[in-house]
Amino acid sequence: MDFSGKRAVVIGGGISGRSAAMALVKHGGTVVLADTQPRDVTQTPFAELRAAGVEFLFGAQDSGLLDGADIIVPSPAISPEIPLLQEAVRRRIPVWSEVEVACRVTDAAILAVTGTNGKTTTTTLLGEMVKASGRQTAVGGNIGVGLAQAVTDLPPQAVAVAELSSFQLELTSSLHAAGAVILNITPDHLDRHHTMEAYSAAKERIFSNQEATDTAVLNYDDDRVRNMQARRKGKVVFFSTQGEVPEGAFYKDHQLMLRHDGTDTLICRDSDLQLFGAHNIQNCLAAVLLATAVAIPLPVIRSVLKRFRGVEHRLEKVRVLQGVPYYNDSKGTNVDASIKALEAFSGHLILIAGGHDKMTPLDAFMKLAARKVDTLILVGESADRFAAAAKKAGVRDIRNVGYNMEKAVMTARKLARPPQQVVLSPACSSFDMYDNYEQRGRVFKGIVNAI
Repeated sequence: MDFSGKRAVVIGGGISGRSAAMALVKHGGTVVLADTQPRDVTQTPFAELRAAGVEFLFGAQDSGLLDGADIIVPSPAISPEIPLLQEAVRRRIPVWSEVEVACRVTDAAILAVTGTNGKTTTTTLLGEMVKASGRQTAVGGNIGVGLAQAVTDLPPQAVAVAELSSFQLELTSSLHAAGAVILNITPDHLDRHHTMEAYSAAKERIFSNQEATDTAVLNYDDDRVRNMQARRKGKVVFFSTQGEVPEGAFYKDHQLMLRHDGTDTLICRDSDLQLFGAHNIQNCLAAVLLATAVAIPLPVIRSVLKRFRGVEHRLEKVRVLQGVPYYNDSKGTNVDASIKALEAFSGHLILIAGGHDKMTPLDAFMKLAARKVDTLILVGESADRFAAAAKKAGVRDIRNVGYNMEKAVMTARKLARPPQQVVLSPACSSFDMYDNYEQRGRVFKGIVNAI
C-alpha cells in the first residue's frame, strides 16, 4: 500500500512503534514518532529512523498531537480507552495497531498464532518449520521483532509467521491469515479487557477475514476455543492432548498423530521431542497443523520437531548446581502459564514467583503449588496477596524476599537439595521490577550462573 500524502502519528518508541514508523515511511508516509520519554535520536535504532525521514516529538502528549493526522498507530501497551485515542475515534481518525500496518505492506501468506499461553514457542517452532522447507520466511509480532518492518514487501510466495497478542488484535481489521490458531484462553489482561468475553473476542479477531480455503486451528480441549467452530468460515481443524479429534492432530499412547480425511499418520513419538510438558505437546500439534496449512512437507516438519529445543525464558534449563537444576520460566507472566510449568514437574520444587499483580484468581495455582512446591519464594508487588492465597491453600513454607531477585535466588540455593529443583515461574508480569519478562529472566540467569 502506498501511504503517500498520508500523515501517520505513531505513539510509542519501542519495538512496535519503530517497526510501524519505518514501514510507513518506506511506503511514502509522512511519519511522526511520539514518545513521552526523551530519546537520543543520534543513536541506534532512532538514527536509522531519522535518516529515513521520520520526525520525532518527545514529551507530554495532548489532543494537539492528532491535528492533521490521517492514521494513529499506538503501541500495544496503550489502551484504546485513554482519552487521546478516544478523541481520535471522535475525530474519525483511523486507529491502527502495528500489525494492521504490517497487513497493508506485505503480500506474503500469513500464519497467525494467538492464545493466552504458548504463543512464542509455537510461533518460533512454526517459523523453523517454514524456513526448513526453503520458503522465504519472516517471523515477528509479539515476539520481540516488529512485524511491519519484518514483512514489508514480502512476495506472495513468502510466509509471514506472526505471534499476535489480544492488544495487537483489538486494533487490527485487515488481517487475512491463511492459517491461524487460538492455543487457549484463560484469564489474563482483565485489567485491560475487563471481561473474559471481551478478551476472548479480541483473540477471535485472528480469524476475522478468513475464507473457505483458509485454515482455522482450534484447541479441542478448551471449551471456549472449541465452541468457536460454529463461527468459522475457513476449514476447521483441531488439536488435542486428551483424545482423538474429528480432523487435525492429537496425542495418544505417547504418539503425536495427524488425522486427515479419516487417515491417521504418525508425526513422531513424544520421546523424539527435546521439549517437555503436556503444554508443549499442544504447541507442537498446533505448529504442525499450521505448517500443513501452507503445504510444508511432513518429513520437514518431523525433522524440525526432533531438533527444536524451545525458546528462551520458557522452562529454560539454566544449569545444575550441586545436583539441583535451575529453570528460567520468566515467560510465565500469568497464572495459567505457571500452572503449566508446575505440571511439567513431578514435585519437590522450590518456586520463585511474584511480580506485577494482574489480580487474576489464584486458587487453582496455589492448590497445585501445595502439592508440588516445597518452598515458595515470593518477590515483587504481588507477594502479600500470593502469600495469603498460598497459606490458605496449604503451602507449608512461604518466604517473602521483597523486591530482590538476588535474595530470592540465594534463598533457594541455601535451601535446595536433590531431588529438589529451583524454578522461576512468576505467574505475574514483570513491570514492578523490570522492563519486561526477558530482562527479568536474564537477571535470574545471571545470578544463577554467577554462583
